[in-house]
Amino acid sequence: MAGWGCRGVPVPSGGPHGAGCRQPWWLLLLAWLSLGCAGGTAQGPALGTLVRVPEPPAPARPRRQPARGTWGAWGPWSSCSSSCGDGVALRTRRCLRSTEEEPCTGDPRQYRLCQLQGCPGGSVPFRAMQCSLYDNKPVLGTQARYRWVPFHGAPNVCDLNCLAMGHNFYYTFGRVLDGTRCSPGSPDLCVGGRCLSVGCDGILGSGTQPDACGQCGGSHDTCLFVHRLFQGTDPSSGYFGYMNVTKIPAGATHIKVTDKSRNYLALMTSDGRYVLNGDWSIAWPGPYEVAGTQLHYARAPDGTESLEAPGPTDEDLHVMVLLQEPNPGIEYEFWLPRGHPQPGRVDTSPLRQPQPRGAGSPPPPEPPLTPAPAPPPQPRGSATELPPRSPPGWSVAGAAAGQCRRCRPPKGRSQRIWHFCQSDFVFQGQILAQRLVGQETRYEVEVKTPYRHRFPLVSREYVWVPNICGCPPLREGGEYLLMARRHVNYERTLNRILLQDNGYARPWSPREDRLVREAAQHCPQPQPP
Repeated sequence: MAGWGCRGVPVPSGGPHGAGCRQPWWLLLLAWLSLGCAGGTAQGPALGTLVRVPEPPAPARPRRQPARGTWGAWGPWSSCSSSCGDGVALRTRRCLRSTEEEPCTGDPRQYRLCQLQGCPGGSVPFRAMQCSLYDNKPVLGTQARYRWVPFHGAPNVCDLNCLAMGHNFYYTFGRVLDGTRCSPGSPDLCVGGRCLSVGCDGILGSGTQPDACGQCGGSHDTCLFVHRLFQGTDPSSGYFGYMNVTKIPAGATHIKVTDKSRNYLALMTSDGRYVLNGDWSIAWPGPYEVAGTQLHYARAPDGTESLEAPGPTDEDLHVMVLLQEPNPGIEYEFWLPRGHPQPGRVDTSPLRQPQPRGAGSPPPPEPPLTPAPAPPPQPRGSATELPPRSPPGWSVAGAAAGQCRRCRPPKGRSQRIWHFCQSDFVFQGQILAQRLVGQETRYEVEVKTPYRHRFPLVSREYVWVPNICGCPPLREGGEYLLMARRHVNYERTLNRILLQDNGYARPWSPREDRLVREAAQHCPQPQPP
C-alpha cells in the first residue's frame, strides 16, 4: 500500500521502515518544542516552559569631559595699521594646554581702534589707495590695462572691490587691508575680511555698549530713571499761552519728550534763550545743537511731537508747551546720575521771562488800589497820555507809514515822581538784545536792581515798546533806569511788561539811583487787603 513521502511524492509502502522518509529524532523534538512555544504565545506560557525575565539596563556611566586649556596673558599691542586717520592695532595670546586638554574657547587675537591725527588735506582715501595699486596692470588673463576706483555696491564690503574707470564692471582683488572702513561714513572697520563694530571700550567686535548712565559696559546701576506724565491743565483764567512742564537737569542722558496734541513743545536753555518754538514762532522739525548734545525734533502730520537727545547735557533745559487746546498729557523721561537732585513733580522753570509773563499760571492777583498823586501840570496844548489797555495805535500806524514822531522823554522831578508812582515795575536793567516783532520792539533785559514791582519780577524779562521808532531810545549793552506798566489784553493772551512811547527810560548812574530812591518816598504805600 502506497503512502506519502516527505515532499508530497507517493512512495511504495512495501519498503523497509523509514525508507521513504527518514527524519532524525532531533528534528521531531524541535518541531514539538516550536508548537509548544506557539501555543504559549497565544494563550500564555505552557507548563514546563521557562520564561526569562529581562533585567533593567545598567545606567550609563557619565563620560568624563576632558579639561580645557587656559589662556595666557595678552601680549603687547602692535603698531597702528595706518599712519594717519583711523587704523587698528593687534595683540595676541596663547592657549596653555596639555595634549589631553581641549583647545581654549575664545579668540586668540584682539583688535583695537587706534585714532591718529587726521590725514593732511588732499590725501587719497585708504580704500582708493589700495585700488590704485592695480592701475595699469594686466588682469583677467588679458593684457588689457585699467585704472581702478573703489566700488561700494558689491555684497561683501570687506573685499577690495574696484571699478574699472570708464567701464561698467568691477573686479575683486581679494580682501581689503585691516583697518579699512566698511563703507563711506561708517564707523565700522574691516579686520580679517569681517566687518566689525567698535565697542565703547575701543575693541573691535567686543559688542560692549555704554549703559543709560554713560558707563561703558555698565548695568544701569549708577544712575536713576525719571519717567513722568505732565497733566497740568490750562490756567483757570481761560487764556492760552506758554506753560512750564519740567526742568531737565544738566547731566541728563537718553532724553525723550512726547506730546500727542495740537499744542507745541518748546525748549529753553538755562540762560533764557529759546531753542524751539519760542516767542510764538514755530520751528521746523530736524536736528538742533543744544546743551552740548544733538536734539532731534520731530512733528508728525497728526500733530504728535517728540524731542529726543542722547546727552549728556552740559546745562539745564526747560521744557514748556505752547497751549492751543487743553493739555491731554506730556510724557517725558531721562536718566540722571545717582545722587543728582531730581526735578519735582511740578517743577517749573524760574526763567519764565522769555515767554509771555504769567504763562502757565493764573494772572497774579491785582494789588489793592492806592491813591496816586495828581499828575504834574502839563504845558499848554498838550495832554497826558494815560496807560493804554493795549498798545497805542498812533505810533504803530505812524511807524508803518514811515512817520515816526520825535521822542518825548519825561523830564524833571515831578515827572520822575509821577512815573514812579504810576508804574508797576521800576528797576535798573541792562539791555541784552533787541528785536522787532511786527510793529513792536522787544528788548531782552537783565534786571539788576529792582526798586518797585507790584507783580513778580525775575532776573530776566522781556520789555515791550509799542513802536518800532526807537522811542524811548535804548541801545544794546546799555544800562537804564526803566519805569514800566504791566499789560494784560482783553483776551488775556498777553501778560507782559510794557514801556510806553513816552515812558521813563534814562541811562542809569549813581545820581539816577539816588533820585529814584527819593521819588519812592512820595508814593503812598499800598494798604494790606
